[in-house]
Amino acid sequence: MKHTKVKDLLNSTTTLQEVNAKGWVRTFRNNQFIALNDGSTINNIQCVVDFENTPEETLKRVTTGAAVSVTGTLVESKGAGQKYEIQVKTLEILGDSDAEKFPMQPKKHSLEFLRENAHLRVRTNAFGAIMRVRSVLSFAVHKYFQEKGFVYVNTPIITGSDAEGAGEMFKVTALPFDNTPRTEDGKVNYKEDFFGKETNLTVSGQLEGETFAMALGQIYTFGPTFRAENSNTSRHLAEFWMIEPEVAFNDLDDNMDLAEDFIQYVIKYALDNCGDDLKFLEGRLLEEEKSKPQADRSEMPLLEKLNFVLENNFKRVSYTEAIDILRDSTPNKKKKFNYIINEWGADLQSEHERYLVEKHFKCPVILFDYPANIKAFYMRLNEDGKTVRAMDILFPGIGEIVGGSEREERYDVLIEKMKALEIDEEELSWYLDTRRFGSATHAGFGLGFERLVLFVTGMTNIRDVIPFPRTPGNAEF
Repeated sequence: MKHTKVKDLLNSTTTLQEVNAKGWVRTFRNNQFIALNDGSTINNIQCVVDFENTPEETLKRVTTGAAVSVTGTLVESKGAGQKYEIQVKTLEILGDSDAEKFPMQPKKHSLEFLRENAHLRVRTNAFGAIMRVRSVLSFAVHKYFQEKGFVYVNTPIITGSDAEGAGEMFKVTALPFDNTPRTEDGKVNYKEDFFGKETNLTVSGQLEGETFAMALGQIYTFGPTFRAENSNTSRHLAEFWMIEPEVAFNDLDDNMDLAEDFIQYVIKYALDNCGDDLKFLEGRLLEEEKSKPQADRSEMPLLEKLNFVLENNFKRVSYTEAIDILRDSTPNKKKKFNYIINEWGADLQSEHERYLVEKHFKCPVILFDYPANIKAFYMRLNEDGKTVRAMDILFPGIGEIVGGSEREERYDVLIEKMKALEIDEEELSWYLDTRRFGSATHAGFGLGFERLVLFVTGMTNIRDVIPFPRTPGNAEF
């Protein structure tokens, strides 16, 4: 008999049918009640075993983590909290699980312990829920852009360009470390390397994306990106996934409209399609926060926070106005901020971003027109000569979730900016071609996918929303 997913069994409208279910044992009580889960839903289905007519040797093998197949009759459950259960006629052990050694026992585990067992943590309720939400959000990203006629573009993972100018990149090489070829002046001779030049893992697909937007009109990328920052915070990963749309003929206002509409769409899609998982994650967050001081707790339960983002227009505020608000704020005057705001031009930190969203405006905020000297070379210079057409979207509990800009489409201005920053024109001549041949206003943004998953699931550490986190000193699995 073909097996039926637990989710479909629990949503069934017909009882007294013969069914087969396969999954993993979460708990086994009184030699009679198996809580079975197959990953299709947060909910288990109860399987009632006729223990008097089941061999004792088989019952001993029904342990937490064991894979089993049950065949029996789907009936209305007499127990509280479940609609249906299976009256088991045949029980088969597909794969044993040593109860003494299996790490994911039915008890509370610390998140740090679960990270150390990332290959097994998805068998817990919390991580099963997180990964299902992540999957649905990923689909929603593609669904949104495809419905709007965007072209999905796969930009290179190995690249010779540094889109951010940050320099914090992972080098890609096939040269031997114990006998590296050198030039006459002692430098590494990359001409003898696999690609004949110095290459790295990408930090962004934006520059390549721009070239496609200037031919296809509107494109998006959604792929892995890498940052070699030695950062051990709860908000940073060395390997993460980035969503980057780019639209020809869009200015900064269009860009802000697109980003707001996109974020609200994918959050609503998750709310509509992950109800059970989000409800569970909300309860988990409430339980976790009981041990925290009141000031550190979320101002809203998870589902209320997600609906809050859907129901409120994002407040649009210039960087200059934001600096005035922060400079005059109580935590700044009382020196409660770790980074005190004294003057215009300061690079805003997460604490400043969260103050604007959570304390001052009490809604998502889009900051725009940042100082040119703290933003990337490709952002369009404003008429004042000191700010650029950049924007960041700030969310409660997380700070910046989106960064974007109108791009500098004027060839001569872009060249001047590159010269000032000593960026090699020859290296980026292909990028400059988009300004030489049919240049036009265009804009785009980048959204770190894990930051979005972090917000939607209510988790507080970015290492818990990606299957196998890559961080300084950690490349396990």
